[in-house]
Amino acid sequence: MDTLNPDFVKKIMLEYYFEERQMLRFDVYDIDSQSADLSKHDFLGTMECSLGEIVSAGRLKRALKGPKANSGSIVVSAEELSSCKEEVHMTLRGEGLDKKDFFGKSDPFLVFYKANEDGLYTITYKTEFIKNTLSPKWRPFTVPVRTLCNGDLDRSIKVECYDWNSNGSHEIIGSFLTNLRELSQRGCSFELINEQRKLKKGKKYKNSGTIFLDDYKSVPVYSFIDYITGGCQLHATMAVDFTASNGNPMDPKSLHFNNPSYPNQYETAIRSVGEIIQDYDSDKLFPALGFGARLPPDGRVSHEFFLNGHTDNPYCEGVEGILSAYKHSLNTVQLYGPTNFAPIINHVARFAMERRGGTDYFILLIITDGIITDMPQTKAAIVNAARLPMSIIIIGVGNADFADMDILDGDDVRVSHNGVEAERDIVQFVPFLEFTAKRPGDTLISTQARLAKEVLAEIPEQFTSYMKARGIKPRPPLERGSSLASGVGLPS
Repeated sequence: MDTLNPDFVKKIMLEYYFEERQMLRFDVYDIDSQSADLSKHDFLGTMECSLGEIVSAGRLKRALKGPKANSGSIVVSAEELSSCKEEVHMTLRGEGLDKKDFFGKSDPFLVFYKANEDGLYTITYKTEFIKNTLSPKWRPFTVPVRTLCNGDLDRSIKVECYDWNSNGSHEIIGSFLTNLRELSQRGCSFELINEQRKLKKGKKYKNSGTIFLDDYKSVPVYSFIDYITGGCQLHATMAVDFTASNGNPMDPKSLHFNNPSYPNQYETAIRSVGEIIQDYDSDKLFPALGFGARLPPDGRVSHEFFLNGHTDNPYCEGVEGILSAYKHSLNTVQLYGPTNFAPIINHVARFAMERRGGTDYFILLIITDGIITDMPQTKAAIVNAARLPMSIIIIGVGNADFADMDILDGDDVRVSHNGVEAERDIVQFVPFLEFTAKRPGDTLISTQARLAKEVLAEIPEQFTSYMKARGIKPRPPLERGSSLASGVGLPS
């Protein structure tokens, strides 16, 4: 079509990964023939951006860089292609189940299977077993619709009831077939049929018990992208360890050494995370803090100072602004100690406390080389922060003992303080050297990408877990055009 304001209707499908910076380039040409050779056509302009910028903006408009001073602009939008974004909550109980235990009754549990395309069944969910009863009532449970039936409400679901045995040789009590459409009819019940007992007893056999569906509810499951396209902003704060254990910044062996040819571990970590997070922050202003240093002019020790040297404004413009402020502090403060995390965590938590409504989410990146010295206070701060829209990333640089960081990570045992357990797992610890060890063909860019992928991978799940726990729904997507891309005011 001969127009200077085209709408490009062809959709481009891409896999989206929050933890990676997926760069895209759009080249616009004036097509003059059917030739597939682009050199045969007039080049109008190009635009580069990341997929994260498009997702965050909802509708991204950028000027085209082309042969003319005004080469027009391009508008790009993105939408998530995901079906079956629902999960079901069910409460089930049984009555009159067969007695299987010689000295007792039965220890029943349920197993759900979905039907495959080949007619076979795959296990999808298993309830807990209930000891010594023929009238069990299982705890309410939640299963994604995709897991149960791939989103097909009429696909067969097989449910088997077993008597649990400690040696693993569970005995079948009975089974029934249903589907999600039938289950959605609240108040339904199902007879358990044991084919072997039925064959043995013949006409005398009725059933091996009845399963009742007491409660059924289908609820939407919102994704990370749903919230981001609805305008939720990610706010990242960088916190840098300025304790003396890092070594004198003038010494080439120091973790803070300023090598003009290659960034140190602190600089690499800041850039790795910052370049991805900045795509989700509209103003690209980042608080950058330091801890464990003596500050001029009086030499007081601070565990919460601003890297840019200001007393009332911690914000730095973009990743380059953070790195500039970091180098500024190296030249003005004295490395000291100890290594205290709690003041920094509480600093960010105060801001998160004021914005709990789902419009903002806070990410704190702590880069440290040492053994933490305020463990009880840090645990208390994490337990408090777990109730807020907030995640904490800890990157350990150097070769120190990071055993305490693994405790804070909470993957095996949730962090607790004074008997109170953290509501969510919000801490991710990554030892820098473990994920940046040189590999054949490695470059600085690939090293940064690998580190970013590791440290940011858990953020979307931590983000959605907060929103879900608080019952916060995403706002409607920001206003966007009807097409995925369009050109505006292209040169004639």
